[in-house]
Amino acid sequence: MTANTAPIFTKTPINTWDTIAAANTALDGTGTVAIPFTADGTNGGYVQSIFVKSNTTTATSAATVFRIFVNNGSTNATPANNSLFREYTLTTVTATATAATLNFEFPLNIQLAAGYRILCTAGTLAGSTGYNVTCLGGNY
Repeated sequence: MTANTAPIFTKTPINTWDTIAAANTALDGTGTVAIPFTADGTNGGYVQSIFVKSNTTTATSAATVFRIFVNNGSTNATPANNSLFREYTLTTVTATATAATLNFEFPLNIQLAAGYRILCTAGTLAGSTGYNVTCLGGNY
């Protein structure tokens, strides 16, 4: 069997996003999730980074755990379809009209098979707060 010796680059840039609007404490990827990226290319896709930003404009968000799962393209209601990939701590963010709020960037640099998805959750949310989750990557 010969190995692929030619470098591969993404063909189509994909910049997609979703919103985390409900807390989810599940560690298996089930429940309410944001789906900011789906590898739609015939040969799969690549996720370079995930950016997370509180979307509150009038409140203070709670400190929380941000979880990233890889899903095999099937329903996330079946735990075996999801794999907890990474966890990060997000600090509290207070909305203000006079200063920028925190931006969180998490490099992933992972390849996904066609149809595979990135799922995201936040363990806690305060009041009317939530998070915008943006993925930068591409399809092969």
